[in-house]
Amino acid sequence: MYKQIFRILTITLLLNMSLSATESTNEDFVDHLALATLMIYDAKYDKAEEELKLVNKNSKKFDRANYYTVVGVLNSKQSQTEKAIDAYKKAIKATKTKKFVAPKILTKEKYLFTIGTTDKEKKKIPAFDPEKKRQEKVSQLYMYLTQEYYKLKDYKNTVESLENAGEIGRSRAGLYTLRAECYYKQGLHSETFKALNKGIKKFPEDSKLLKQKFYYFADLKLYQAAIDASKVYMEKVGVSATEYIALAQMLIGANELNSAIKLLEESKLKFPREPKIGILLGHMYLKKDMKNATAQLFEESSYYDKKYLKDAVEMNRRAGNNLHALYLNTQNIDKVEKLKQKIAIYLNAGEYRKIIGLQKALERYKMLDDDNLRYALAYSYYMSDDFKSAELHLKYISDNELFSKATVIRKNIEKCTNNPMECL
Repeated sequence: MYKQIFRILTITLLLNMSLSATESTNEDFVDHLALATLMIYDAKYDKAEEELKLVNKNSKKFDRANYYTVVGVLNSKQSQTEKAIDAYKKAIKATKTKKFVAPKILTKEKYLFTIGTTDKEKKKIPAFDPEKKRQEKVSQLYMYLTQEYYKLKDYKNTVESLENAGEIGRSRAGLYTLRAECYYKQGLHSETFKALNKGIKKFPEDSKLLKQKFYYFADLKLYQAAIDASKVYMEKVGVSATEYIALAQMLIGANELNSAIKLLEESKLKFPREPKIGILLGHMYLKKDMKNATAQLFEESSYYDKKYLKDAVEMNRRAGNNLHALYLNTQNIDKVEKLKQKIAIYLNAGEYRKIIGLQKALERYKMLDDDNLRYALAYSYYMSDDFKSAELHLKYISDNELFSKATVIRKNIEKCTNNPMECL
């Protein structure tokens, strides 16, 4: 927006200066100001500054309003924010007292009429309104000030400048989100929502204002209000699984588990084929120790995205559904992961000899380098009373925690070897 305003300003300035230059014979300040404007537009700020120094401020035709506008733009481009603010204020003051004269029409009368036209068909030239022109210039300058104050995080003056800009400061939905943000940064929450509500009323088709409202409610921990605002937003932009997931994650992050479950149940009805919804809902039920419900949800999600099959197998194992876990495990195409989970299921079911039967597969895929799997195999030999094989694998354990467990098993093996009756 500011770029467009600057382009309009540049063109207007050059036109005004060109007209003034044709009437002037001795004074050259207009040329310097015009050149400075062009230099700024071409990002040649040092040269623009040199041209501004050559402007004759003592000339009767010195245009104070245009001069300080250009100075303000130059300072803004050079990130000299406070200087830009000072220049824009001077430009506003000068513009309010400036005498606006209608531009001279150079087009000859013969170009305004054609042979045979009636008076009604004559091209009409709108009457020049100096006050309207003044207000437009002042509004543009206040919009420039808005930008500069915001850079300084001076939120109070940012809003004040927006208001002073008049209708142009209310011409876009984004200007209401800017107002709301400035109020929010100042802790003026009531004013924040008033600004958003005004924007929503003025721009009912713009969904960004509704989304902004949701984020503020969420940040203030007003979760029910955030949910309501989010649903209004979704009705406008179209209900999507992504929005429901984002809202649920926000509630989960705030530890609002019951609200998250309620929302996820609702979203699962709307989007039964969206796997991530089922996974999130499953995790919520797991927090409530509802393992079977979690296992079912994970399995449903795996139908639509195979990356969740591993979770479905693991959750069925935890829930004690070993046979079903094995059935799901057969669908896993990752041989290493499949074998690892199969061992976990057999351990869970106490099927130690089946684990021993997988030793060659473990060696083939070099999985015994993993101390956890080596310990599982050693433990299976121990539980099957094959103490010699158990000790053979236990001596390779290096993990501190597993080494401690291995030490306990060794002591038990020694006890059983010395007195078999103790191990009955």
